[in-house]
Amino acid sequence: MTPSSSSSSLSRAVLGSRAVAAPLCRAHRAPGRVVACQRRGGARCLAAVDLSSSSGSAEKGDQANRESGRAPARSWVEVASQASEGADDFSLLRRKGRLKEQDHLIDFMISMHKTHTSMEVMTKVQGWIEEHKRDRKHSKLKKLVPQVGVFRTELDLVRALREYDGHSSLMERRFVPPNFAEVRHILNLAQIHASSGSLKLATFDADGTLYDDGKHFTRDSKMIDLILGLLRNEVNVAIITAAGYPGQVGRYEERLEGLLEVFEKLRVPKEVLDRFYVMGGECNYLLKIDENYKMFFIPRTEWASCGMMWDDQEIQVLLDKAQSVLLETASKLDVDVHVTRKERAVGVSPRTPAVYEVLEELALTAQYELEGVTSIPFCAFNGGADCFVDVGNKGLGLEALLSYVGCSSERVLHFGDRFTDTGNDAITKRRFSTIWVANPRETMWFIKRILKDLDERA
Repeated sequence: MTPSSSSSSLSRAVLGSRAVAAPLCRAHRAPGRVVACQRRGGARCLAAVDLSSSSGSAEKGDQANRESGRAPARSWVEVASQASEGADDFSLLRRKGRLKEQDHLIDFMISMHKTHTSMEVMTKVQGWIEEHKRDRKHSKLKKLVPQVGVFRTELDLVRALREYDGHSSLMERRFVPPNFAEVRHILNLAQIHASSGSLKLATFDADGTLYDDGKHFTRDSKMIDLILGLLRNEVNVAIITAAGYPGQVGRYEERLEGLLEVFEKLRVPKEVLDRFYVMGGECNYLLKIDENYKMFFIPRTEWASCGMMWDDQEIQVLLDKAQSVLLETASKLDVDVHVTRKERAVGVSPRTPAVYEVLEELALTAQYELEGVTSIPFCAFNGGADCFVDVGNKGLGLEALLSYVGCSSERVLHFGDRFTDTGNDAITKRRFSTIWVANPRETMWFIKRILKDLDERA
């Protein structure tokens, strides 16, 4: 399949160094020099793309680059406006290794294929979701799948199925039903189309969602272009991670080093930087980027709810018990582990690689044993290479961020790779609209679909 470009590119014809009184499209409201932007159907807007103080520096730089054979430097708006390229490349959604696949709704939808076609399944579930939105307690879907979460938007599963089928011929299969990943993709597509038009806050898990486990942002990461694409469209972007480094802003800057370097190189303006956040330790530390492209902590009193002002002694009681449970369970399983204790988290890491089921047992045991120990909410989760118990959870972090940004729950979309019962993204699925990805490549594809939808509606 050949990726097709869905985003409009900026014309390089400069209209003049003086500001021209003409309308800007929503995507290009930014200070700077004015250039032409060709929109769909020949419509034009005037887009500010050059953020330098010198009106001639960009032309000189481009001329020098052309003479040397190098590609001309791009502004942050140009990078952002081209981010949706490849939004139609469905090959990125093909299964590459088995995801840890646990979801009650998806499992139920797969089981329905024993007696229904894919179109019949999607039609029925779509109707049940609409009913469930009106009455969560007594809906048919609640009776069929008691563990089902909330739906903040309606989902056009029939449209999503047809779109997916156009690239996979799924409905032509007579004997083999859709697998877990295929149903997950159809649900994701429906959610993308439902959320794109009103999206105000896009939040992301870090490891396994924005970059590979144990890695971090590099300067050449295409994910940075996509994040700029969202910011350009006035969407707030937040990374919500379990990584907790109290008072250590440098540790967060290390993880986002490549992104910060690109932002600085492109001179992304402050009003755009102000739409980017990092929530660390699930819900315990909120950071932003200043005008010098450095990160800083926002005092907890400015964003945390009253219900999140937990007693320090209670926190230690919870963490002491959690550490004891994790070590006892590891001993029973004959697993040698290293203990990591932080201000608001404790975890164990096997000293030699352990099978996935061992980490599952550690997480599930902690969930069971810690229930009712204190009134403080916690998250016990399988991190893939370790098992941690954190004070609070991502759901609380997201709710606090919504309040701080001034956004309703219907206008948020959370991307994550761990929505299983032992994953730390699971709590968000019970409260917000979510996109379940298996790896960063899938994340990129679905962001491109959002940008394509936004571009078509502009």
